[in-house]
Amino acid sequence: MLKEIEEKLLKEKESIEKELNKFAKEDATPDNWNTKFPKYDGDLESEADEVQEYEKLLSVEYSLEKKLTDVNLALEKIKNNSFGKCEKCGKEINPERIEACPEARLCSKCN
Repeated sequence: MLKEIEEKLLKEKESIEKELNKFAKEDATPDNWNTKFPKYDGDLESEADEVQEYEKLLSVEYSLEKKLTDVNLALEKIKNNSFGKCEKCGKEINPERIEACPEARLCSKCN
């Protein structure tokens, strides 16, 4: 089961990185990306659209970076044999929760 979860996490990581690559550049810092500023025409209306689009992309970038960090942490925990334990109480995370969200860091009780 652990191998299947690892494969699922690796696919999720690849998917997140692919999505981030559409509008951001990877930073030297692990799991950190920088949103590219969209380029439109030079008029004021276009500049306002650029800013609005950039703000939207920043929000998406943040969400994807958080998810990527959680996925990478879960993969690291698999390597360290600490996967599936709640970070808050230390108890085992319910297998159904892990199946639904393999990057879960907390059990249902502590979440």
